[in-house]
Amino acid sequence: MDMEFHKIELEDKEQIERYLQKKIYRSCDLVFPNIYLWSRKYPTQYTIVEDTLIFRGIGEGGRPSITFPAGELEQVRKALQVMFSWFKEQKANVRMHLVQEKEFALLDSWFPGKFQIEYDRDIADYVYEAEKLATLAGKKLHSKRNHVNRFQENNPEWVYESITPENVEDCFQMALKWREEMQCEIDVEKRDEMCVTLNALRLMEELNLKGGLLRARPQGEVIAFTVGEPLSEDTFVVHIEKAYASIQGAYPMINQQFVLHEAQDFKYVNREEDTGAEGLRKAKLSYRPAFLVEKGVVTLMENEIL
Repeated sequence: MDMEFHKIELEDKEQIERYLQKKIYRSCDLVFPNIYLWSRKYPTQYTIVEDTLIFRGIGEGGRPSITFPAGELEQVRKALQVMFSWFKEQKANVRMHLVQEKEFALLDSWFPGKFQIEYDRDIADYVYEAEKLATLAGKKLHSKRNHVNRFQENNPEWVYESITPENVEDCFQMALKWREEMQCEIDVEKRDEMCVTLNALRLMEELNLKGGLLRARPQGEVIAFTVGEPLSEDTFVVHIEKAYASIQGAYPMINQQFVLHEAQDFKYVNREEDTGAEGLRKAKLSYRPAFLVEKGVVTLMENEIL
């Protein structure tokens, strides 16, 4: 079987997004900006099979791994059959990554008892009610309100601006300074993350991203910025958030203001995963998520044959 996989390029955006809109539920990973920006770090290619979209990556031990097909349900089942044959030709075990609960339920209904899924807590998305992030109402978010109040007291002339072609360079310069302060060059993961951040700022318009920034005073330097996009009809996803840790309340403030100005028409806000980092997990849990989007790796059950 001649299966042709393609490198992900900017000009593929329209075609890829047309298929992604058909997914039964989408995680933060499967949106074009994330796929495109991270595909240079994690080699990812795509193919169209039975009018569905499938991404191919590399799993443990260099084994091929694919995403659950994105398309109309009747085509998805056909595409899976094709891919199972492809795995056989590759002399590789079937492996699918970033599979969500609803997708696995569908897979299990088509192939009962054939597959198993292992969820990875470190890559589960945190999803919050947008209204709660904007108002910080309630006893459980009292400490967040305190941080925001302290920021406003210490910076009485603060201003929020949506990111535009006219002010994006200010965010770029702030990111460079943040990179130096955080010593990103000696930490591979931070360095890769900052590379993605800088490219996202460069390609804001091409990727249709939305952003917001904070200044401590009118015309002052940027002290925090964040970037995201609509994920679905009711959910907005935040991809990037940077603030100076030395400025008390800067992170809670940009979080709240960004939702107020850019995500007020959405019911939920997806703030992505914690990557297993203890401090980040504590911070994300402190905002009281409404639910987590679990994602896992699907493999054949032992001794099962397709």
